[in-house]
Amino acid sequence: MRRMLLTLCLLALSPAFALAEEGASFQQQIDHLISAKAGRAPVLCDDAEFLRRVTLDLAGRIPSATETRQFLAEVAPDKRAKLVDARLASPEYARRMQEAFHVLLMERLGEHPEWSKFLQGAFEKNLPWDALVRALLAPNAEDPETRGSGLFLSKRLENYGQQPVDLPALTRDVGRLFIGIDLQCAQCHDHLFIDDYKQQDFQGLFTFVSQAAPRTDVKFPAVFEKPVKTKTDFMSVFVKEPRSTGPKLPGLDEVPIPALAENELFAVPPDKAKQFPGVLKFSPLKILSEQLPRAETPGFSRNIVNRLWWLMLGRGLVHPLDLSHSGNPPSHPELLDLLSTEFAKPTPAGETTAPFDIKRLLRHLALTQAYQATSRLPAGEDLKPELFVVALEKPLSAEQWMRGVLQATGPDKPLLEVTAPDEVRTKFLKAFANPPREPEVEFAPSVKAALFLMNDAQVAQWLKPQDGNLADRLVKLAEPPAVADELFLSVLSRPPAPDETAAVAQLLASHPDKATAVSHLIWGLVASTEFCVNH
Repeated sequence: MRRMLLTLCLLALSPAFALAEEGASFQQQIDHLISAKAGRAPVLCDDAEFLRRVTLDLAGRIPSATETRQFLAEVAPDKRAKLVDARLASPEYARRMQEAFHVLLMERLGEHPEWSKFLQGAFEKNLPWDALVRALLAPNAEDPETRGSGLFLSKRLENYGQQPVDLPALTRDVGRLFIGIDLQCAQCHDHLFIDDYKQQDFQGLFTFVSQAAPRTDVKFPAVFEKPVKTKTDFMSVFVKEPRSTGPKLPGLDEVPIPALAENELFAVPPDKAKQFPGVLKFSPLKILSEQLPRAETPGFSRNIVNRLWWLMLGRGLVHPLDLSHSGNPPSHPELLDLLSTEFAKPTPAGETTAPFDIKRLLRHLALTQAYQATSRLPAGEDLKPELFVVALEKPLSAEQWMRGVLQATGPDKPLLEVTAPDEVRTKFLKAFANPPREPEVEFAPSVKAALFLMNDAQVAQWLKPQDGNLADRLVKLAEPPAVADELFLSVLSRPPAPDETAAVAQLLASHPDKATAVSHLIWGLVASTEFCVNH
């Protein structure tokens, strides 16, 4: 106890604890709050680990061997900041965010070219998060640049066979993904285990989406609304007391439903000949898109910064990500408040960044000590993952997996474009992606992934020498240390340790066919846990 108190006293007098004082930068304040909670500052990772981590997170692939050599040889003190800026400025950033937010928002429910175009364009233009969410909740079918946003709602409004449209699941998803609360168990009564989640919250949010339906008059994802004329009636299965509500977000006032005559319902009337459903004067979806994505809406800013923290560091400050409530407080309350406030605050005079700037926040996070922490657990210590002083293992998405394997086994140059046919991408999705509606937040090795790596003909082909790929380069190297160096830099983005170099030399010496031995070496590293996770 005395030693712990002495350590905390020394830290309080150190520069790290002085960073919370007025004038400290945003990143310094983050570093201070992490160090203060843990009683120590994170030990930073080496350059190889940082390069691989930030390239996976911001470009969606691993670095090439040449990129790794160049970064390790660079001596500039600000080389990590320059690398982060280069990754954020690259076209790869928009592609990576398109794929990451597709998984976040759709949870593998389905795809559509218009949807991919919308997300890609949003991140190319650095569309603020509030504007992106407005497009998702009230998609504009007349705008060819953003109309693909309609997939978020339209896919969830499909019905299958005789099953009704799952509007409760859509209600749940809006709450989970945009304000960080899972109201699934509050549909029929107040939540039994979470005091903060009330049936009124579910039914008020349900009323916003209850009359939405997919359009059939267009070939792209789009929705329309049937008129909402009355409140939603509901009753708890435990308390038999009839209640009703209009559209209402948790923590905000109920939206009054105007009394409109039949001839006053539409701003743009329906056209039966063209199957056009019309545009309502009173649109709950439009109101939802105006009320929800605001700094003043409880949970909106906190949810997205928590998810961005998870995206970069592998665990949310609130975890699970969609269970924000008083019984599950954030690991670092002041830090979550700081991130939320900074993310949503108005643009300072003279600056060009807008509120809800995702790219700006990701840059700040990438330069923090917590993000740059080593993944090596200090000897004799068992640090809790929620302290964020040791980097956590993060699962690679199916898309990162595919690009990682392509980059590792292919030519020694950055993989800026996908060089695999669609059927290969489909195979990777089947092997490494989770089933629909199952969030991809934990590292979960599977038999199907192992069997894919062991038996897929395309993967086996990538391991054979051809046209300057990794196997071809390794076969042409005469000395085992050179083979080991090129192998580890290409696949694991780091130089080999002495025992690893010795193991490579032993295998090469014992195998009669060098090409086969090289293929086995590549496969062994690609199938390793070290390759499977971002750490």
